[in-house]
Amino acid sequence: MVSARVEVAGLDPWRLGGEVWAADSRAGRSGRLHGLCFSGPNLIPLRGNAAALRSFADRALRRQRTCSSLVGPAEQVLGLWDELAGEWGPAREIRQDQPLMALDGVPTLPADPLVRPVRPDELDRYLPAAIDMFIEEVGVDPRSGDGGASYRARVAELIGSGRAFARFEGGDVVFKAEIGALSSTVGQIQGVWVHPDRRGHGIGTAGTAAVVNRLVRGMGRTASLYVNSFNAPALAAYRRIGFRQVGRYATVLF
Repeated sequence: MVSARVEVAGLDPWRLGGEVWAADSRAGRSGRLHGLCFSGPNLIPLRGNAAALRSFADRALRRQRTCSSLVGPAEQVLGLWDELAGEWGPAREIRQDQPLMALDGVPTLPADPLVRPVRPDELDRYLPAAIDMFIEEVGVDPRSGDGGASYRARVAELIGSGRAFARFEGGDVVFKAEIGALSSTVGQIQGVWVHPDRRGHGIGTAGTAAVVNRLVRGMGRTASLYVNSFNAPALAAYRRIGFRQVGRYATVLF
């Protein structure tokens, strides 16, 4: 996500929608950065040792918390949270083990030919499924606060850019997924959801394979996603598609 934003907006905070913080334990001498952290709607520590994480925490604590979560590599997220928990805690939820998975080839299972990009005029049909997915995954209603205007705008943006995908049956969404962050080399699949009445029939696996094909074959990117370690059915499905674990994420939700 950070790479995708920087590629488009550079490092200007106004265009980037946040700041990229750097830590150098020998400022002005080594010329090397020992830590990086993105501070925006989410706080994302990208790399850094304990000293770098302490410096990021010090900077974050100088102002009121505005981020909705900490997310990123588990070692950095959990280390940063150790520094912040005294002031920012308690967290609503901590997800300590989220396998980061990637696939840069053809899926090993057939893709669903009925999964396609959502059209702009289908926003109102797609939005209820997106809201249900968000509540199920994050545990809060994205319509709270502003009645859903900002979330609707975000979903409309994904649809308009051709990065929201669905299988419709009888006018209803039975599978959905989106390509969230999209850098020059990697696309992150997010919001994978299957209608509760259709779960257990392989729709999610075949649908995700279709989105992978769009990313790998259609866009020339590596497909990536991360999933909660306790979600055994999803982990098994992604592995059947051909995803391999390449890292471990963690998320602290507020």
